[in-house]
Amino acid sequence: MTKPPFRLSPYQVQFLMVVGFVTVGYALYVRYLAIEFSPVALACDAGTQTMLCKARALSTVLFKNSVFGITALVIAVLNLTRPSIVLLTVGLIAAGLGIVLYNVVLSGLAIGLFILGFARPAPATA
Repeated sequence: MTKPPFRLSPYQVQFLMVVGFVTVGYALYVRYLAIEFSPVALACDAGTQTMLCKARALSTVLFKNSVFGITALVIAVLNLTRPSIVLLTVGLIAAGLGIVLYNVVLSGLAIGLFILGFARPAPATA
């Protein structure tokens, strides 16, 4: 009994597009408004306890330890062996955050593996 190839429905593609745009948009917001914007960075370093400062501190710790890239790479390898929409969604989130938040090499490799996950041999015809 053969397993059918992994193909996304149009609704799943639309869902992944929304998730991807929201993830990259939030990562751009955190990077350019919280991490690199000097007044906010100075206020957060002075001890301001706002949600933006907490998001800045969390994202800084995570990207310094390459958590986004490593997570995206591990999920991409799992998706390559057993493709599913859940792995693809979580991996897309991790890779999108990693690309924008300074984990470019590992996240780029993960995106390449996600693309490679769709390359399956064509079914044999009679």
